[in-house]
Amino acid sequence: MEVLALGILFWAAAATLDKPVVVTGHAWAPFISPMGEPFRSRSNTDDALTRWFQQADKNGDGAVDAVEMQADAERFFALLDIDHSGEIDPVELNQYELEVAPEIQTAMKTMRGPGAKKGKKGEGIDDMLGLTGALQGAARYGLLNIPEPVAAADADFDRGVSLSEFKLAAARRFELLDTGHTGKLTLQSLQTIREAQLTAKRRPEDNDGRVGNGLPTAN
Repeated sequence: MEVLALGILFWAAAATLDKPVVVTGHAWAPFISPMGEPFRSRSNTDDALTRWFQQADKNGDGAVDAVEMQADAERFFALLDIDHSGEIDPVELNQYELEVAPEIQTAMKTMRGPGAKKGKKGEGIDDMLGLTGALQGAARYGLLNIPEPVAAADADFDRGVSLSEFKLAAARRFELLDTGHTGKLTLQSLQTIREAQLTAKRRPEDNDGRVGNGLPTAN
């Protein structure tokens, strides 16, 4: 009897120490900001893109300029830099991918917005498997074809993202979104880009210069 009890205790302790990592998706498709911050719709009428835009538009003039874009990036950086070291290290990057924005994982089925119609059976299987030519990761929910927006800011490939690298990435992404070269982004212009991103037909051989670093493997 004592041997059985000890065996049960050992099994329970081992199970506690070796809990599997569970990736949890959140209700409804999110909007992933250019720097990787998720904004999730709370209802059928809640526009997550609009919520991010209004947050980034600090002076409330109806437009986001390059300075505001970098300021918004700096704010999000502070949330990801948990230990306040001035760098998003591999541990914090992993936490971003698993806990902050788990929807960007390529193994997760593409989520639909509130009230969106269900697709045909088998639709989106290429996206689920991460096959070439399909939108992957955060690109499924954002404005730019960048699967992992935070990791893609690692300019020197040292597996860490500094604040200067993050702000530089914000400036470059602003330029990509400012297609009219007006020095500002309007909500209407971003909504147009968003629609084009979702409806564009892509072939495996297409080369998109906006693509960022791919998602790391689970191991």
